[in-house]
Amino acid sequence: MTKVKKEKVEAEEAAGAPEKSYQELIANLNAIAQPLASKKLSKKLYKCVKKAAKLKNIRRGVKEVQKFINKGEKGLVVLAGDTLPIDVYCHLPVLCEDRNLPYAYIPSKVDLGSSAGSKRPTCVILIKPHQDYQEAYDECADEMSSLPKPL
Repeated sequence: MTKVKKEKVEAEEAAGAPEKSYQELIANLNAIAQPLASKKLSKKLYKCVKKAAKLKNIRRGVKEVQKFINKGEKGLVVLAGDTLPIDVYCHLPVLCEDRNLPYAYIPSKVDLGSSAGSKRPTCVILIKPHQDYQEAYDECADEMSSLPKPL
């Protein structure tokens, strides 16, 4: 009986909160969110994160991502552009540039967390390479490395 109620509540929450468009999400970005992924690249990154999360091949959160970047782990770094305060993760782009890791900002930490299979918003994810989703990974890496770097 409680299971039925939970399902109804979840369905109502999903229907009550319509998904925000890309333009609405961009309005909430912070000052350091450069290079920003396009709408198309954001969708590809969400799909890549979802595939990597199924295989438990991601690092999630500032502390964990920073630890593994310092250890020399390779991958794609995806940062949420609506994270405040920016002091929480403003040092990560510098680390990525020092280690030649491609990184990009996407508009929503809520969407990033949900694509990683979590109910909690996530501000940083490191996607590790894997042969099961190598094609999507390479495509995202190429597009991320072609984005203009901030000054």
